[in-house]
Amino acid sequence: MARPGLTAEDIDTLEELKAPLPKEVEAKALSAGGYPYDDEMSRKDYDKALYKLQVELAKLQDHVQQTGQRIVAVFEGRDAAGKGGTIKRFMEYLNPRYARTVALPKPTEREQGEWYFQRYVRHLPTRGEICLFDRSWYNRAGVERVFGFCSEADTERFFDEVPDFEAMLARDGVILFKFWLTIGRETQIERFHKRATDPLKRWKLSTIDIAALKKWDAYTNAISEMMERTDTARAPWTVIMANDKRRARVNALRHFLSHLDYEDKDARAVGTPDPKIVLGGRALI
Repeated sequence: MARPGLTAEDIDTLEELKAPLPKEVEAKALSAGGYPYDDEMSRKDYDKALYKLQVELAKLQDHVQQTGQRIVAVFEGRDAAGKGGTIKRFMEYLNPRYARTVALPKPTEREQGEWYFQRYVRHLPTRGEICLFDRSWYNRAGVERVFGFCSEADTERFFDEVPDFEAMLARDGVILFKFWLTIGRETQIERFHKRATDPLKRWKLSTIDIAALKKWDAYTNAISEMMERTDTARAPWTVIMANDKRRARVNALRHFLSHLDYEDKDARAVGTPDPKIVLGGRALI
Protein backbone atom coordinates (compact mmCIF):
# COMPACT_ATOMS: atom_id res chain seq x y z
CA MET A 1 0.00 0.00 0.00
CA ALA A 2 1.28 3.46 -0.86
CA ARG A 3 2.62 5.53 2.04
CA PRO A 4 1.15 8.81 3.32
CA GLY A 5 2.77 11.73 1.56
CA LEU A 6 2.99 9.73 -1.65
CA THR A 7 5.33 11.15 -4.28
CA ALA A 8 6.12 10.06 -7.80
CA GLU A 9 9.20 8.23 -6.49
CA ASP A 10 6.96 6.01 -4.32
CA ILE A 11 4.90 4.65 -7.22
CA ASP A 12 6.11 1.44 -8.81
CA THR A 13 2.91 -0.44 -9.60
CA LEU A 14 -0.65 0.11 -10.72
CA GLU A 15 -1.89 -0.93 -7.28
CA GLU A 16 0.18 1.78 -5.59
CA LEU A 17 -1.17 4.31 -8.06
CA LYS A 18 -4.72 3.38 -7.02
CA ALA A 19 -4.07 4.41 -3.41
CA PRO A 20 -5.69 7.67 -2.21
CA LEU A 21 -3.74 10.72 -3.25
CA PRO A 22 -2.29 12.99 -0.58
CA LYS A 23 -4.22 16.22 -0.13
CA GLU A 24 -1.17 18.25 -1.13
CA VAL A 25 -1.09 16.58 -4.55
CA GLU A 26 -4.78 17.28 -5.12
CA ALA A 27 -4.32 20.88 -3.95
CA LYS A 28 -1.50 21.52 -6.41
CA ALA A 29 -3.01 19.69 -9.40
CA LEU A 30 -4.23 22.87 -11.10
CA SER A 31 -1.45 25.28 -10.06
CA ALA A 32 1.45 22.88 -10.70
CA GLY A 33 4.21 24.00 -13.02
CA GLY A 34 3.31 27.68 -12.77
CA TYR A 35 -0.17 27.40 -14.29
CA PRO A 36 -1.48 30.99 -14.65
CA TYR A 37 -5.10 30.52 -13.50
CA ASP A 38 -6.57 29.74 -10.08
CA ASP A 39 -9.68 28.01 -11.42
CA GLU A 40 -10.78 25.94 -14.38
CA MET A 41 -12.73 27.28 -17.32
CA SER A 42 -16.44 26.93 -16.60
CA ARG A 43 -18.40 24.25 -18.43
CA LYS A 44 -20.80 26.88 -19.78
CA ASP A 45 -18.02 29.04 -21.26
CA TYR A 46 -16.24 25.97 -22.58
CA ASP A 47 -19.28 24.51 -24.33
CA LYS A 48 -20.12 27.86 -25.91
CA ALA A 49 -16.59 28.46 -27.19
CA LEU A 50 -16.11 24.86 -28.33
CA TYR A 51 -19.30 24.85 -30.40
CA LYS A 52 -18.27 27.99 -32.28
CA LEU A 53 -14.78 26.66 -32.91
CA GLN A 54 -16.04 23.31 -34.17
CA VAL A 55 -18.35 25.13 -36.61
CA GLU A 56 -15.30 27.00 -37.90
CA LEU A 57 -13.38 23.74 -38.12
CA ALA A 58 -16.11 22.28 -40.33
CA LYS A 59 -15.85 25.33 -42.61
CA LEU A 60 -12.10 24.83 -42.76
CA GLN A 61 -12.48 21.21 -43.78
CA ASP A 62 -14.74 22.19 -46.68
CA HIS A 63 -12.10 24.68 -47.79
CA VAL A 64 -9.31 22.09 -47.49
CA GLN A 65 -11.27 19.62 -49.63
CA GLN A 66 -12.03 22.24 -52.28
CA THR A 67 -8.50 23.62 -52.49
CA GLY A 68 -6.58 20.38 -52.04
CA GLN A 69 -4.59 21.64 -49.07
CA ARG A 70 -2.73 19.18 -46.88
CA ILE A 71 -2.62 19.84 -43.15
CA VAL A 72 -0.68 17.98 -40.48
CA ALA A 73 -0.99 18.66 -36.76
CA VAL A 74 1.40 16.88 -34.41
CA PHE A 75 0.26 16.53 -30.79
CA GLU A 76 2.98 15.82 -28.28
CA GLY A 77 3.37 16.18 -24.53
CA ARG A 78 4.02 14.31 -21.35
CA ASP A 79 1.85 11.29 -20.56
CA ALA A 80 -1.68 12.36 -19.52
CA ALA A 81 -1.20 15.88 -20.87
CA GLY A 82 -4.51 15.64 -22.75
CA LYS A 83 -3.39 14.94 -26.30
CA GLY A 84 -6.10 12.39 -27.03
CA GLY A 85 -8.89 14.54 -25.59
CA THR A 86 -7.75 17.56 -27.58
CA ILE A 87 -7.56 15.54 -30.79
CA LYS A 88 -11.05 14.19 -30.08
CA ARG A 89 -12.44 17.75 -30.03
CA PHE A 90 -10.71 18.51 -33.31
CA MET A 91 -12.10 15.38 -34.94
CA GLU A 92 -15.57 15.26 -33.38
CA TYR A 93 -17.54 16.81 -36.26
CA LEU A 94 -15.12 16.42 -39.15
CA ASN A 95 -15.80 14.09 -42.07
CA PRO A 96 -13.63 11.03 -41.31
CA ARG A 97 -13.13 10.42 -45.02
CA TYR A 98 -10.96 13.52 -45.20
CA ALA A 99 -9.68 13.84 -41.63
CA ARG A 100 -7.97 11.12 -39.64
CA THR A 101 -5.95 10.48 -36.53
CA VAL A 102 -2.62 8.68 -36.73
CA ALA A 103 -1.62 6.85 -33.52
CA LEU A 104 1.08 4.32 -34.29
CA PRO A 105 2.09 1.41 -32.04
CA LYS A 106 5.73 0.62 -31.34
CA PRO A 107 7.66 -0.10 -34.55
CA THR A 108 7.65 -3.60 -35.96
CA GLU A 109 10.87 -5.48 -36.59
CA ARG A 110 10.69 -4.42 -40.25
CA GLU A 111 10.12 -0.78 -39.35
CA GLN A 112 13.08 -0.84 -37.00
CA GLY A 113 15.25 -1.60 -40.04
CA GLU A 114 13.88 1.34 -42.06
CA TRP A 115 14.78 5.01 -42.22
CA TYR A 116 13.37 6.41 -38.99
CA PHE A 117 10.86 8.77 -40.64
CA GLN A 118 9.63 6.18 -43.14
CA ARG A 119 6.77 4.80 -41.01
CA TYR A 120 5.42 8.32 -40.51
CA VAL A 121 5.73 9.31 -44.16
CA ARG A 122 3.26 6.54 -45.04
CA HIS A 123 0.57 8.36 -43.06
CA LEU A 124 1.04 11.89 -44.39
CA PRO A 125 -2.05 13.43 -46.02
CA THR A 126 -2.95 13.49 -49.67
CA ARG A 127 -4.76 16.42 -51.31
CA GLY A 128 -7.73 17.64 -49.29
CA GLU A 129 -6.82 15.81 -46.08
CA ILE A 130 -6.19 16.78 -42.47
CA CYS A 131 -4.05 14.38 -40.43
CA LEU A 132 -3.64 14.62 -36.66
CA PHE A 133 -0.71 12.70 -35.17
CA ASP A 134 -1.26 11.45 -31.61
CA ARG A 135 2.47 11.29 -30.93
CA SER A 136 4.80 11.40 -33.87
CA TRP A 137 8.39 11.22 -35.04
CA TYR A 138 9.24 13.15 -31.87
CA ASN A 139 9.10 9.87 -29.94
CA ARG A 140 12.79 9.64 -30.74
CA ALA A 141 13.57 12.84 -28.83
CA GLY A 142 11.33 11.87 -25.89
CA VAL A 143 10.36 8.41 -24.68
CA GLU A 144 12.88 6.54 -26.85
CA ARG A 145 15.73 8.67 -25.61
CA VAL A 146 14.68 8.79 -21.94
CA PHE A 147 14.16 5.02 -21.71
CA GLY A 148 17.20 4.08 -23.78
CA PHE A 149 15.20 2.59 -26.65
CA CYS A 150 17.59 4.28 -29.06
CA SER A 151 21.26 5.21 -28.91
CA GLU A 152 22.65 8.71 -28.48
CA ALA A 153 23.87 8.43 -32.07
CA ASP A 154 20.28 7.73 -33.16
CA THR A 155 19.10 10.81 -31.26
CA GLU A 156 21.79 13.01 -32.77
CA ARG A 157 20.93 11.81 -36.26
CA PHE A 158 17.28 12.60 -35.55
CA PHE A 159 18.13 16.14 -34.46
CA ASP A 160 20.24 16.60 -37.58
CA GLU A 161 17.53 15.31 -39.91
CA VAL A 162 14.23 16.56 -38.47
CA PRO A 163 14.62 20.25 -39.45
CA ASP A 164 15.32 19.20 -43.04
CA PHE A 165 12.47 16.67 -43.00
CA GLU A 166 9.98 19.28 -41.81
CA ALA A 167 11.36 21.90 -44.22
CA MET A 168 10.79 19.43 -47.05
CA LEU A 169 7.16 19.03 -45.99
CA ALA A 170 6.73 22.81 -45.93
CA ARG A 171 8.35 23.27 -49.35
CA ASP A 172 6.00 20.65 -50.77
CA GLY A 173 3.00 22.59 -49.49
CA VAL A 174 2.15 20.68 -46.33
CA ILE A 175 0.90 23.00 -43.56
CA LEU A 176 2.46 21.72 -40.34
CA PHE A 177 1.43 22.47 -36.76
CA LYS A 178 3.42 21.15 -33.80
CA PHE A 179 1.60 21.26 -30.45
CA TRP A 180 3.28 20.46 -27.14
CA LEU A 181 0.83 20.11 -24.23
CA THR A 182 2.61 20.80 -20.96
CA ILE A 183 1.36 19.93 -17.47
CA GLY A 184 2.72 20.09 -13.93
CA ARG A 185 4.01 17.11 -12.01
CA GLU A 186 1.12 16.97 -9.53
CA THR A 187 -1.29 17.31 -12.46
CA GLN A 188 0.20 14.22 -14.06
CA ILE A 189 0.05 12.20 -10.84
CA GLU A 190 -3.61 13.13 -10.29
CA ARG A 191 -4.54 12.17 -13.85
CA PHE A 192 -2.68 8.87 -13.60
CA HIS A 193 -4.54 8.18 -10.36
CA LYS A 194 -7.90 8.83 -12.06
CA ARG A 195 -6.97 6.47 -14.87
CA ALA A 196 -5.84 3.77 -12.46
CA THR A 197 -9.11 3.90 -10.52
CA ASP A 198 -11.47 4.16 -13.49
CA PRO A 199 -12.00 0.80 -15.26
CA LEU A 200 -13.02 2.61 -18.46
CA LYS A 201 -9.76 4.57 -18.58
CA ARG A 202 -7.31 2.04 -17.22
CA TRP A 203 -6.31 1.02 -20.74
CA LYS A 204 -4.64 4.43 -21.06
CA LEU A 205 -2.02 3.43 -18.48
CA SER A 206 1.00 1.33 -19.36
CA THR A 207 4.01 0.14 -17.41
CA ILE A 208 6.04 2.74 -19.31
CA ASP A 209 3.69 5.48 -18.11
CA ILE A 210 4.15 4.45 -14.48
CA ALA A 211 7.92 4.15 -14.88
CA ALA A 212 7.98 7.63 -16.44
CA LEU A 213 6.80 9.15 -13.14
CA LYS A 214 10.33 8.67 -11.80
CA LYS A 215 11.89 10.14 -14.92
CA TRP A 216 10.31 13.59 -14.70
CA ASP A 217 13.65 15.41 -14.62
CA ALA A 218 15.08 13.32 -17.45
CA TYR A 219 12.03 14.18 -19.55
CA THR A 220 12.36 17.86 -18.62
CA ASN A 221 15.95 17.91 -19.88
CA ALA A 222 15.03 16.01 -23.05
CA ILE A 223 12.11 18.37 -23.76
CA SER A 224 14.31 21.42 -23.30
CA GLU A 225 16.91 20.18 -25.78
CA MET A 226 14.23 19.07 -28.22
CA MET A 227 12.67 22.54 -28.21
CA GLU A 228 16.03 24.23 -28.61
CA ARG A 229 17.00 22.11 -31.59
CA THR A 230 13.67 21.65 -33.40
CA ASP A 231 11.78 24.92 -32.86
CA THR A 232 12.47 26.39 -36.29
CA ALA A 233 11.07 29.23 -38.38
CA ARG A 234 9.65 26.72 -40.87
CA ALA A 235 8.20 24.41 -38.19
CA PRO A 236 7.78 26.21 -34.85
CA TRP A 237 6.44 24.59 -31.71
CA THR A 238 3.27 25.82 -30.01
CA VAL A 239 3.24 25.11 -26.28
CA ILE A 240 -0.19 24.77 -24.64
CA MET A 241 -0.43 25.10 -20.85
CA ALA A 242 -2.74 22.14 -20.25
CA ASN A 243 -3.41 21.74 -16.51
CA ASP A 244 -6.99 22.77 -17.34
CA LYS A 245 -8.14 20.53 -20.19
CA ARG A 246 -10.95 22.87 -21.25
CA ARG A 247 -8.73 25.91 -21.71
CA ALA A 248 -6.13 23.74 -23.44
CA ARG A 249 -8.59 22.38 -26.02
CA VAL A 250 -10.18 25.76 -26.75
CA ASN A 251 -6.83 27.49 -27.15
CA ALA A 252 -5.32 24.75 -29.31
CA LEU A 253 -8.31 25.11 -31.65
CA ARG A 254 -8.06 28.89 -31.62
CA HIS A 255 -4.38 28.81 -32.48
CA PHE A 256 -4.96 26.30 -35.27
CA LEU A 257 -7.85 28.20 -36.86
CA SER A 258 -6.31 31.65 -36.43
CA HIS A 259 -3.34 30.59 -38.57
CA LEU A 260 -5.44 29.39 -41.49
CA ASP A 261 -7.52 31.22 -44.08
CA TYR A 262 -10.76 29.74 -45.37
CA GLU A 263 -14.04 30.83 -46.89
CA ASP A 264 -16.61 32.48 -44.62
CA LYS A 265 -14.22 32.58 -41.67
CA ASP A 266 -15.76 34.18 -38.58
CA ALA A 267 -12.85 35.86 -36.82
CA ARG A 268 -15.00 36.67 -33.78
CA ALA A 269 -15.93 33.02 -33.35
CA VAL A 270 -12.30 31.94 -33.68
CA GLY A 271 -11.23 34.55 -31.16
CA THR A 272 -7.68 35.21 -30.00
CA PRO A 273 -5.52 32.55 -28.35
CA ASP A 274 -4.86 33.30 -24.69
CA PRO A 275 -1.20 34.43 -24.40
CA LYS A 276 -1.05 32.95 -20.89
CA ILE A 277 -1.97 29.54 -22.27
CA VAL A 278 -0.43 29.54 -25.76
CA LEU A 279 3.35 29.95 -25.74
CA GLY A 280 6.25 29.45 -28.10
CA GLY A 281 8.63 26.52 -27.88
CA ARG A 282 11.31 28.67 -26.25
CA ALA A 283 9.18 28.77 -23.10
CA LEU A 284 10.35 25.25 -22.25
CA ILE A 285 14.06 25.78 -22.80
